[in-house]
Amino acid sequence: MPEFRSKRVLQLRFPARAAELKRIREAVRESVEGCGCSAKSTADIVLAIDEACQNIIRHAYRRESDNVIELEIEHRGDGLVFSLLDHAPTIDPSQVKPRDLDDLRPGGLGTHFIRRVMDEVDFMRPVSGHGNLLRMVRRID
Repeated sequence: MPEFRSKRVLQLRFPARAAELKRIREAVRESVEGCGCSAKSTADIVLAIDEACQNIIRHAYRRESDNVIELEIEHRGDGLVFSLLDHAPTIDPSQVKPRDLDDLRPGGLGTHFIRRVMDEVDFMRPVSGHGNLLRMVRRID
């Protein structure tokens, strides 16, 4: 995505607990609607952010805790940039793989969904060098 002047539309820090996710979904929904996303895109984005947060809670932190997740949404040009930062041990992005779609069982499809909904999905090294930074980009439609 070309660099444009960006405007931060949401910045939240919250405990890595499932009970926090309803509040996060509502804040994400309000933020992306305010940036002009369609109802369908908004619903998809909210679900993708929820899936990513659940993955952080389950896999990065390995359980619910008081550890923190940081979410930032920026409006850049014709797109939105979503950043999720955790402070868990650094992961190897090559190990973040969705399971085979032919493997029919509940769960494990969040990564597929996130990649389908977002135009870009990148695991990056945080500036601090500790933790994990998931950066996702979605064009506004």
